[in-house]
Amino acid sequence: MVSIQPQLRVAVAGASGYAGGEFLRLAARHPHLEVGALTAHSNAGSRLGELQPHLRSLADRVLQPTTPEALAGHDVVVLGLPHGASGEVAAQLPDDVLVLDLGADHRLVSAADWEAFYGSPHAGTWPYGMPELVHADGSRQRDHLAGTRRIAVPGCNVTAVTLGLQPGVAAGLVSPSDVVAVLANGYSGAGRSLKPHLLAAEGLGSAAPYAVGGAHRHIPEIAQNLRVAGAPAVSISFTPTLVPMSRGILATVTARLAPGREDATAADVRAAWADAYAREPFVELLPEGQWPTTAATLGANTALVQVALDAAAGRVVTVTAIDNLVKGTAGQAVQAMNLALGLPETAGLVTEGVAP
Repeated sequence: MVSIQPQLRVAVAGASGYAGGEFLRLAARHPHLEVGALTAHSNAGSRLGELQPHLRSLADRVLQPTTPEALAGHDVVVLGLPHGASGEVAAQLPDDVLVLDLGADHRLVSAADWEAFYGSPHAGTWPYGMPELVHADGSRQRDHLAGTRRIAVPGCNVTAVTLGLQPGVAAGLVSPSDVVAVLANGYSGAGRSLKPHLLAAEGLGSAAPYAVGGAHRHIPEIAQNLRVAGAPAVSISFTPTLVPMSRGILATVTARLAPGREDATAADVRAAWADAYAREPFVELLPEGQWPTTAATLGANTALVQVALDAAAGRVVTVTAIDNLVKGTAGQAVQAMNLALGLPETAGLVTEGVAP
């Protein structure tokens, strides 16, 4: 007997932005999805092809205003909206619709953390959409996504840092009380709004740090994830840097060896990471001596990880590369969506990047 694959209608709010556009690129080739309504705010009334010219199969679609009526009648609704805007829209959607929030509104458990870093009332907490997130009891976050109808998609920087460090936290090898993360970030992570420092004339040939000194909004989310993995407390110094590439994140994260584990060898460290990711379809520990590059993840839902022991400094060093718009946002959303709907986790996603 030939099984009939379900076709699910998906609406995308914020279809003119980078995150919404990337979800549409993946949805267009997904075997179980049919693209329905596309909405926007200031770009409502425009053809999608004017704003996302690479999406040829959807180029003639006209963007509607983002209203509950436009989003009604779909199986899945994707919210690619600015931070602080998703909560109000989501509250007007039926409980039986799967809603994927690509923004930050529903990621944090702590309302105090949200208000401190975002400066507005907390919209509530949804199931967290990082399938590979390790829990202290040995389970993974994917075990908590089946059947859910609300998913908070993680932040892109958060994804890179968490996937890089969590094996060491879960294995008790590193101390989460002294974590240092320095990231090289592509410009698409800053969104599509026109700002002088994001112009090509300003960014080409220049590397520029931002949100220095503990100001970045992804910090409490990283700490939240490491606590889920078993950290009793987390202290992290986090410094992102814009570099002249359109997509990608290269996250270098270091942490001291945990008390009582100072005699751990490089083989011990590598074994913890290898065990954590041996069965993951989208996270790969590279062979010894091979280091991740952002180019190798371009267009793919892949996280490439490497780990080393700096014995002289007593620190574990991890380097993780992702495409911020795929594994960092839209690809991870598709992955979590698949799990929530009982579809194959890998449906519509690729691990091969684009080169050169």
